[in-house]
Amino acid sequence: MTRLAGKVAIVTGAAKGIGEADVKLFAAQGAKVILTDVDDENGSKLADEIGPSAEFVKQDVSDEESWKSLIPYVVEKYGKLNVLVNNAGIVVPGTIETQTTEDYRKIMAVSSDATFFGCKYAIDAMKLNGEPASIINMASTAAVHGESNVLAYCGAKGSVEAMTRAVAVHCIRSDYPIRCNAVLPGTTLTPMVENIRSQMTGNKKVDYTPERYNPIKVGEAVDIANTVLFLASDESKHLNGASIRVDYGSTITPR
Repeated sequence: MTRLAGKVAIVTGAAKGIGEADVKLFAAQGAKVILTDVDDENGSKLADEIGPSAEFVKQDVSDEESWKSLIPYVVEKYGKLNVLVNNAGIVVPGTIETQTTEDYRKIMAVSSDATFFGCKYAIDAMKLNGEPASIINMASTAAVHGESNVLAYCGAKGSVEAMTRAVAVHCIRSDYPIRCNAVLPGTTLTPMVENIRSQMTGNKKVDYTPERYNPIKVGEAVDIANTVLFLASDESKHLNGASIRVDYGSTITPR
């Protein structure tokens, strides 16, 4: 399987959930993958499981200095950077009245600020490759729905989606062979989603069994990762500035 043969990729927030699924697919399709996360235990374990084609680097994506060191390290070691997946994100419940300023700023930092940093420093390296490159930003259908209970998360993901278009246009007008697209997952079975749902239901574990939820409408991490893989590959070479909803039509279905 060689859809990403010869490509070097960075995936943030890669220790679990969608990031983990991305990394496994990328490695299976021939890429060299650098996993980053603050969770060094699970990140290191995952890289060891995958083998020589994966490397874990501990990173706080909200820290600009971490990007200034990560990108040059990857380019020096692997010779280039072809793909960046800005996947890291966090969510804390809260409405416009209850969301704390501290949580708001933290959520924005991990999603919106980190996407800005990632795009900024990745483009510096990618434009020198002399070959096509792809940036994939993880937004969310929360940027489309009115999700009152996760106010800051909605704002952060809306920012990511809008930023994606601005980055795409900049690269087009600069004649850089760099594409930038956004993926908007719907409800997906990941540790983050299960955790936030349990918080919103009084710390009761949410039942995602087929008897409770339609298993088609509630996606799996690999459903998102398959779209990310397509965007990372040259198969999507004419797709730029797009926002792809992977949500089984939830954003167009009346509630």
